[in-house]
Amino acid sequence: MKPEILMMGPMMPHVEAALDDAYTVHRLHEAADRDVLLAEAGPRIRGIATDGHLGASAEVMDRLPALEVIACYGVGTDAIDLGHARTKGVTVANTPGVLNDDVANLAVALVLATSRHLVANDAYVRQGRWTAEGAPPLSRGLRGRKVGILGLGRIGKDIAEKLTVFGCPIAYHGRREQEGVGYEYFADLTEMAAAVDFLVAICPGGPSTDRIVNADVLAALGPEGTFINVARGSVHDETALIAALLNGTLGMAGLDVFADEPRVPEALMKMDKVILQPHQGSGTVETRRAMGDLVVENLRRHFAGEPVATPVT
Repeated sequence: MKPEILMMGPMMPHVEAALDDAYTVHRLHEAADRDVLLAEAGPRIRGIATDGHLGASAEVMDRLPALEVIACYGVGTDAIDLGHARTKGVTVANTPGVLNDDVANLAVALVLATSRHLVANDAYVRQGRWTAEGAPPLSRGLRGRKVGILGLGRIGKDIAEKLTVFGCPIAYHGRREQEGVGYEYFADLTEMAAAVDFLVAICPGGPSTDRIVNADVLAALGPEGTFINVARGSVHDETALIAALLNGTLGMAGLDVFADEPRVPEALMKMDKVILQPHQGSGTVETRRAMGDLVVENLRRHFAGEPVATPVT
């Protein structure tokens, strides 16, 4: 008999096909009555397939007494109650590594796009202003401009390595200084913001980083500074960010994430000194396929009695 699993939301077609082949899949997002589904199938469900946004709450876990494993499509696990999973002895796996390169590439692209005014200059050409008004204002180069990375994990290190090629000195802030890392460490985020030209957020979400990039940090970054966020929308104070951009306390921003996705504040959409992306850090065909494959592999390993490939707990 196939193990029974709960799918919290839709997944890539090849992932759903693989899961349907190996398991009896209960799709919570398609249920006419979720409570009825959980009441009827909950006692038999041994695994959850989810993503970093839908997660798995303590309430859902408590309704699945046979739950053994949660496989998350994505690196972020802030929507999964990890403490509760540990208490219940539930294995949690995510999909790190396979998305590092593309997330780092998008961060670098946002640094380049904000520095060289790529989006504004595209509009300048399309609107006929180049012909009517002549050349636009000069943009800024990258060499010698310092980048501060908030969260020097696997992706943060990739961002640092890529930006070093452009001649950017690198600094970082995290919970502690890392051994064997040659970049300048700042124990205080505000102090780092005051010392850099770009602040790139790539730290985990969750209570410990909630609105860690606040008004003081943005003010320290300054009117010539640029804030880039490819982490979570909760990492920056969105109200403070909008105010800083409007009053000129902050120079520019490149945002791939927002506080209430997919809803983006109208104020941000009206600003030409902000470049917006629809949470596309890992959004390439290659990376998303690899992430889906890893979800399938983690579940396969668990039910085969093997350790999952990428455990969180």
